Amino acid sequence: MATENDIVLIHFEDQPLSFARIEQILPDNKPDWYHVKLLMLQIPLQVVTWILRDRYIMGDEFTMNGKRMRLERVVCPETVMDEDDLPEDIPGKQPAPTNGKATVISLADKLKR
Repeated sequence: MATENDIVLIHFEDQPLSFARIEQILPDNKPDWYHVKLLMLQIPLQVVTWILRDRYIMGDEFTMNGKRMRLERVVCPETVMDEDDLPEDIPGKQPAPTNGKATVISLADKLKR
């Protein structure tokens, strides 16, 4: 089941439509129904609240205005890291040659300006 702060892919008529982040899930007066506040991740940003059954939040298909809809929780895919992707402080990793000309740029310092 998707929960607060999860990213979901919204399917419209079996086609991926948009991504959204679940901001809040509050119970409705009717049992097994919820007010789901979604931040639509598109331009411009938009916040919508849909009243959905618990099984719809779990990914079951539902309809809005006669159109088939479905929420699919997005899970970050596992990635395999190469040696080049490892942080510098990993034991056994050889430091990259710098030729004495390497420059470290602090993004934190740039943001302070």
